[in-house]
Amino acid sequence: MNYSEAMEHINALSRFGINLGLKRISVLLEAMGNPQNELRFIHVAGTNGKGSVSTMLSNILIQSGYKTGLFISPYVLCFRERMQISGEMISEDDFAECASFVFHCAKSIASMGEELTQFEIETAIAFEWFKRERCNFVCLEVGLGGRFDSTNIIPPPVLQIITSISMDHTAILGETIEQIAFEKAGIIKGGTTVLYPLQHDEAFKVIETQCKETNSALVQPDINLLSITNDHWLDSEFVFDGVRYKKSLPGNFQNYNCITVITAAEQLIKQNIKISEDAIKYGIEHTRFPARMEIMSKEPLIILDGAHNPDGAKALEETLKELSARSITIIMGVLQDKDYDEILQTIGKYADQMIAVTPNNPRALNCKELQSKAKKWCNHVRSYENLSAAVHEALLELTKDAALIICGSLYLASEVRPILLERLKK
Repeated sequence: MNYSEAMEHINALSRFGINLGLKRISVLLEAMGNPQNELRFIHVAGTNGKGSVSTMLSNILIQSGYKTGLFISPYVLCFRERMQISGEMISEDDFAECASFVFHCAKSIASMGEELTQFEIETAIAFEWFKRERCNFVCLEVGLGGRFDSTNIIPPPVLQIITSISMDHTAILGETIEQIAFEKAGIIKGGTTVLYPLQHDEAFKVIETQCKETNSALVQPDINLLSITNDHWLDSEFVFDGVRYKKSLPGNFQNYNCITVITAAEQLIKQNIKISEDAIKYGIEHTRFPARMEIMSKEPLIILDGAHNPDGAKALEETLKELSARSITIIMGVLQDKDYDEILQTIGKYADQMIAVTPNNPRALNCKELQSKAKKWCNHVRSYENLSAAVHEALLELTKDAALIICGSLYLASEVRPILLERLKK
């Protein structure tokens, strides 16, 4: 099986959709020899910030000399982004080899009368690769929820981190913050839990209870030790516990992700894992992440952001406020299971014009319906079935003192980013 054949097989599994549970992957991993049991994990759950936190912490560990695996989702540039070791994506050959092994072992659960999901197969491939490469640590991002997410099949991790929790995937995880927090807190298995500093009280109480029941120490960054010395969205510095940092990821909310990572690194140090202050600063100051408030161009200003839920939209709103003197065009595409009404309410009022598009995803909301919804918040809204045409028109109209914001979904971001790069070259 080559890489293309492996990807074709994996993509075909998307028809089975989301089916949370640990029974199927448990049987699969047993047939594989339980590779996850040979690895040391930092497990990261939450609604927003999981990818940023996982990547920053991975970079800190790499800089400290550890062979570090990283498993994140979704990807933006290339599917192989989802599985990395020490900053390098899995090769096509390694992916095909590990996938072939996993598919062979997957036959063992055929008698169960159930089909493995796409995410379960991807998780198993990642575990197998990390084991074969003998990673010292793996920063493991939860796919959805936590309690019944495939990644939660791992043994108790070195550390578990829970980032910002907000309303998302309500049809699956629950319709209240408490219900969603309960699912996220399912990753807590003892040891130490590091919690994002700005958390809903309802979520905090649920996580605190889970920590007590599992004998896990709960550690939350001390917000009183944080001083933001420069809070411009494009150039931000902060001091935390007496140390000055210049963060590389834009957006004020990233300050709080950063101090979550710093606190997590400090907890690892307490476990006799050697991490220097220089390595921590490196991770904070040199992490780049596609489609997280990514500046594609400064003149004219073009920002690509994967904001796909109300909290993500509020973070984007802070940047839009600073850009309010400019003429703002927003290209937006969303998935139909997201709270797009609240997203539109949060950011729509800042747009001089909006362009609705349809992300390339089976769960996407049609651009015509999004256009209709957006008219409540913006007077000038149009829609394009063709994403490339939408980008082309927006760039033709963009002046030096204007701004183009593209947001609403990471799936949209992955589709639009190469289009943008090609257009900007010209």
